[in-house]
Amino acid sequence: MMKRMIGLLSIAGMISTASAQQDSQYTQYIFNGIHINPAYAGYKGDIYVQSFYRSQWAGIKGAPKTFSVAADGAFYDDKVGLGLIVSNDQLGAQTYLTAYANYAYHIKTGYSGTGQLSFGIAAGMVQMGLDGTKLEGYKPGDELIPVGSQTSTVPDARFGIYYANESFFLGLSMTNMLAQYLAKRNTEDSRIPVPQPHLYFSAGALFPFSEDVKFKPVILFKDDTKGPSAMDITTFLLLKDRLWIGAFARTSFDLYKKDYQQKGLAKEHAMGGILEIFATENIRIGYSYDYSLNKLRNYNYGSHELSAGFYINRRTTAERRQLRCNRF
Repeated sequence: MMKRMIGLLSIAGMISTASAQQDSQYTQYIFNGIHINPAYAGYKGDIYVQSFYRSQWAGIKGAPKTFSVAADGAFYDDKVGLGLIVSNDQLGAQTYLTAYANYAYHIKTGYSGTGQLSFGIAAGMVQMGLDGTKLEGYKPGDELIPVGSQTSTVPDARFGIYYANESFFLGLSMTNMLAQYLAKRNTEDSRIPVPQPHLYFSAGALFPFSEDVKFKPVILFKDDTKGPSAMDITTFLLLKDRLWIGAFARTSFDLYKKDYQQKGLAKEHAMGGILEIFATENIRIGYSYDYSLNKLRNYNYGSHELSAGFYINRRTTAERRQLRCNRF
């Protein structure tokens, strides 16, 4: 019981429940960039449907859990990408439901047309909730604890730019662009966390060792206005255009001085492995495991993430296998 209580205190130190909600954490974002960048919609060419489930800090009551479903495809000679994402987060008494429609415009670049520059925008809604019945105050009648459940729904938008060719990719995007400005704040009646703008920068490259073995290093930088900056560094080996084997390291740090709502937020440090396979020509299945490197590691069994994706064929078999495996 004591360990669980200490673990919960560690969680409380990592988040700011008073006013800010952070974006969902995805270790396998590289398999579908639409989760962090709307410009990725339609990039794979095929119509693609994918789902994620993430259980973070397994073994700790109230730890974050995320489920999402995304679908996207390319239309009008692959010049336009359309997509839809629905995601649900639960963290103790907090809930966070989002739904976005994505639009991307793709421009072929380079002499051979192998490069692609994409601009994307997403519009949708965010429903934030806080269940006061699941919280315990320091004393009876604690004013920081809401009475019953509270919810708030606001419109929101995302924007992104994405460039990729046969050798590398670069992405820049921002999420939660409108929610914090449109959410109604009433400090006496509401304690619902409001999502803050997040900035993402991603980059990666492809190095073929042979026809059967390829190496992919990838980096993701994430920053928001209410918490530490974070960085993921991931490396993959791609075997026979079918199996991905990867390892990653994640760290958070104070890149610059911020006006935190909660001082002394603990930094997140983790490492782990990723495995994804084409179970069939059209089905991708992935699994990743995160192991915390800070004090929280003594109170949980790690973080688990499962993904499953399905392609709806639109290309020949040869084109399909090469594009699906080598595209970022």
